[in-house]
Amino acid sequence: MIAAVQGVVEALGPGYVIVKVGGVSLKVHVPASAVDVLGRVGREVQLHTHLYLREDNVALYGFATSEELGLFERLIAVSGVGPKVALASLSALGAERLAGAIAAGQVELLSQVPGVGRKLAGRLVLELKGRLEMGALPFVEQPEVVAALTSLGYSSAEAMAAAASLPNDPEMGLEERIKEALAYFAGKGK
Repeated sequence: MIAAVQGVVEALGPGYVIVKVGGVSLKVHVPASAVDVLGRVGREVQLHTHLYLREDNVALYGFATSEELGLFERLIAVSGVGPKVALASLSALGAERLAGAIAAGQVELLSQVPGVGRKLAGRLVLELKGRLEMGALPFVEQPEVVAALTSLGYSSAEAMAAAASLPNDPEMGLEERIKEALAYFAGKGK
C-alpha cells in the first residue's frame, strides 16, 4: 500500500495533481481543497494517500492532511459510496463541513453533493453519525467551545459540528460563542 507520496508537482488539473517521485510521475486524484494547498507547479509536496484497487480500476487518491484521508476512508467504507463520490463530497463541502453535516444529520445538505442522492445521504448519516471521532475530524479553531459542549453531554462530532457553524468573529467572547453553539442545536430540533 502507498501511504504517502512526496515529490515535485509537475502538473495540476481539476481534481488531480501529477507528482514526480524519483523517476516516476504519479497521477493523484485530490479534492479541490488539496489543489488550492498544493499551490504551483515545481513545488515540493507531500500527500497522504489511499491506493484504490479494483479489478477494472487502479487509482491513487491524495490528501493534504491525515484527517482528510481518514474521513475519505470512512466514507468509502459506507455501502454505495465509491472513491469518486467520496472525493466529490470532500471537494463540494470540505472535510470540516462534511463531517459537521454528517454529525448534525443534515441530509438535505449532503444530498446536494453531485452523485449523492437523498437515500445515500441518509445512509451516510445513519452509518457515520456518532462514529466520527474527534481525532478523525479536521481541526476546529474553537477547542474551548467543543470542550464546553462535550461536558454538557453532546458527542465530539456534534460539538465539532456546532463549533464549525460559528462565525469567525475574534470579538466574540467564549460565553457568547457557547450560546451561539447551543442555538445551533436548538435550530436543529435537538
